[in-house]
Amino acid sequence: MFASSLSRRAVLAGAAAVAGLPLLAGQAQAVGSSAYRWRNVVIGGTGFITGVLFHPSVRGLAYARTDIGGAYRWDDRSERWIPLLDHLGWDDWNLLGVEAMAVDPAHPDRLYLACGTYAQSWAGNGAVLRSDDRGATWRRTDLTVKLGANEDGRGAGERLLVDPRDSDTLWLGTRHDGLLKSTDRGATWAPVSGFPATPSATGQGVTLLVAAGRTVHAGWGDGGDANLFRTSDGSTWEAVPGQPSGTAARVPIRAAYDRHARELYVTYADAPGPNGQSDGSVHKLRTGSGEWTEVTPVKPGGTTDDGAADTFGYGGVAVDARRPGTVVVSTNNRWAAVDTLYRSTDGGRSWRSLKDTAVLDVSETPYLEWGEGRPKFGWWIQALALDPYDARHLVYGTGATLYGTRDLRHWAPQIRGLEEASVTQLISPPAGRAHLISGSRDIGVMYHERLTASPAHGMATNPVSGSATGLAQAAGRPAYVVRAGWGEKGNGAYSHDGGRTWAPFAAQPAIARDAPGPIATNADGSVLLWSFVHWDGTRYPAHRSADNGTTWSEIPSFPKGATPVADPADPTLLYAYDTDTGTLLASTDSGRSFTARATGLPSGDSQFELVAAPGRTGDLWLSTKWNGLYRSTDGGGTFTKAQSCWASYTLGFGKPADGAAYPAIYLVGSTEAITAVYRSDDEAKTWVRINDDDHQWGWTGETITGDPRVYGRVYLATNGRGIQYGEPV
Repeated sequence: MFASSLSRRAVLAGAAAVAGLPLLAGQAQAVGSSAYRWRNVVIGGTGFITGVLFHPSVRGLAYARTDIGGAYRWDDRSERWIPLLDHLGWDDWNLLGVEAMAVDPAHPDRLYLACGTYAQSWAGNGAVLRSDDRGATWRRTDLTVKLGANEDGRGAGERLLVDPRDSDTLWLGTRHDGLLKSTDRGATWAPVSGFPATPSATGQGVTLLVAAGRTVHAGWGDGGDANLFRTSDGSTWEAVPGQPSGTAARVPIRAAYDRHARELYVTYADAPGPNGQSDGSVHKLRTGSGEWTEVTPVKPGGTTDDGAADTFGYGGVAVDARRPGTVVVSTNNRWAAVDTLYRSTDGGRSWRSLKDTAVLDVSETPYLEWGEGRPKFGWWIQALALDPYDARHLVYGTGATLYGTRDLRHWAPQIRGLEEASVTQLISPPAGRAHLISGSRDIGVMYHERLTASPAHGMATNPVSGSATGLAQAAGRPAYVVRAGWGEKGNGAYSHDGGRTWAPFAAQPAIARDAPGPIATNADGSVLLWSFVHWDGTRYPAHRSADNGTTWSEIPSFPKGATPVADPADPTLLYAYDTDTGTLLASTDSGRSFTARATGLPSGDSQFELVAAPGRTGDLWLSTKWNGLYRSTDGGGTFTKAQSCWASYTLGFGKPADGAAYPAIYLVGSTEAITAVYRSDDEAKTWVRINDDDHQWGWTGETITGDPRVYGRVYLATNGRGIQYGEPV
């Protein structure tokens, strides 16, 4: 799904395989540019905050990292996060995951990021980005190893550290390639010889790096007799004597050094997390004497009041920079009793739970009520940071937001500017209160009446849906909207008020429970077509309902797993594209049966999209990753190839330009040498690029749509930077 783009030569070679299809007459590859202003549609967070780092020497300066959505700098004056990696383009999508970050206490403007989302064979190598201006500009060093910011253990760390003895020396812990070192401020890297642990192809490798005075400590997650090592001279490494052992201390997750008390606190778990942890502990090391003490607030393994097993690990840890013995730790993967923070002011001899007295205010991001009318304190709490200039300013990350407090009692999301949703569905209605309805992988469906505020009604509920697989609106009846996705009580729902409120289908096909897929409704909303695809790729027969989801019948002639597409003007017409055979199928009986029309179209491509132009019968566009863009004006009987585009990932339509008879077309694809975002006002004869090199957001090939009521406005789904919307300036 996220494989790197091939060269233009390779794509053109693929296009030659369908060269027999006619070209649209008179088309050229002219590409200009148009100035656009880009902003996030506001939801607020929505993804896993894996690390937060306050600068120890500058008041109000902090950084955050995410598993797939880049890194951010906190702007204290405006109280919002500034994205730092939006410049990363299509070919560099793998670098939007930030494995680790580091600052230099002696040089406040220096920032280092270790980037790489996946350590799998199909992903590219990682890179270290280094900045001398707090992330405004970057220099880059490509590594020969892979990093894993979106893999198990992503909430551990930090795995990147500026050496406390020498600002030119940096350390980088990897998952499968041991420990790396740079002596030229990250410009070049080499393996550390003599590091005592042996990496494996499947383990966690180095889980954390932390300085305790002038000594560097490294956590190790691959097992063995020791899992914490240290060097005091930068050359010789040894296992830390007396370190804890056993299941509850199998993997060091995070560490923090109390420089006044000269004590190093380490949190442990039996697995790297964020999932899969059932045991854990907290220990501290007196670095002067070498004495270890267990200071675990609550041992996992008890039971809750209702008899559930209270299993969890420990995650984040932070110490007060000015008050010795004041430390905060977090539990992680504690689903029965819900995760919490424990705070101690006496070096871990006694603790109190901050959750027990917490007052959560999520009025700025109401989706955090999760359809239950009240927010949760959080889950996946591994990022935890304490402001070195304000002992009562504490923040912690969750799988969806970043909570903060200034008094240790009242908490609210500190998330402005940070948007990390992985977006799969977009609809811009032609009428009604909302300009945008969206679906995402982690937070389901959102209804935006205002683009600049998180939806007042939160996420779509009834049922609560955690990941959207389909979203459709009846073109001739915009008040009727349907959705599909993984839900708590049913995987499909409908709305009669344009997506503001929802009701579950009265019934669903049995396969919908395990494999909800894309869904469509015909032009007048009288028919539903639901396709089914399991998360492992297995495809199942589609089903049809003519009574708003009360009863369903299988459609044997519909290609398994295909995305159903409704004709926007004729309720009896629906379409599907069979990617296996390169065949366009159509139904003229409201989806009861499908028959083949055009054949010999591109097949076997890794990404296809069939889109119907609004307000027209039979006007179809076929977007293909390797073979470009095709159009049919006869309901899929014949297609012609657009010469102006040689790679198309997704396209959509918006309000026509003044004087134009055809809708504006928006495209993520390649019309010349690069993959970018384009607009055409002349039916794909010519294109203008509407994003720029500072606004690329990595992988953006999921979906795009224009606004049918505002010319030039476009909504773009990203894989980790939420929904971007652009407008001409």
